[in-house]
Amino acid sequence: MKIQYLGHACFKLIAGEDSLVIDPYVDGSVPGLPLLREKATAVFCSHQHADHSGTSCIELTDGNKSAFEIEEIASWHDDQQGALRGPNTISIISCDNCRIAHLGDLGCALDEEQKAKLQNLDVLMIPVGGHFTIDATQAAEIAKELAPKCVIPMHYRGEDFGYDVLGTVDQFTRNFAEVSEVGNILEVDDNMPTVAVMSFKN
Repeated sequence: MKIQYLGHACFKLIAGEDSLVIDPYVDGSVPGLPLLREKATAVFCSHQHADHSGTSCIELTDGNKSAFEIEEIASWHDDQQGALRGPNTISIISCDNCRIAHLGDLGCALDEEQKAKLQNLDVLMIPVGGHFTIDATQAAEIAKELAPKCVIPMHYRGEDFGYDVLGTVDQFTRNFAEVSEVGNILEVDDNMPTVAVMSFKN
């Protein structure tokens, strides 16, 4: 399986002829990001805020039933049981003997039941920018406890993209000894770095 980073919290998972886009953003909803125009066999949104729910930007292609299996885990977008920003859905995507978790806009600590479901992951996609979600310190603690083969940070501010109120990715990566910049495509295999910082640019 391959993972392509499309910016913010949006990724495209590619397995043979099948592809799945997670959390596409609406045009203009995230400063500095290009218009999103992708084709996929399936699309999934963790919640309905504009920077995660741009399904109209994804053209669903005809074909057989998607090879991706998704297990949904209910969670919250804030630390007040959704009172501030509502619900959030964590997704565990399985395909080609790979288990990938996308935490969406997780805004609170994980409970023991959620942690149990998030074991033995190949890849963990986790928000690190704070303000709207968990911050870099909280994200690092969660990532270390879940101990996936590879962690991909998302939902942060770069030099020329992202919301001004978000933290930067280095606030997260400085908590880890092995960090690699891998471009916008990551092959899911045994050679992945502990932390992979992806770019949405080719």
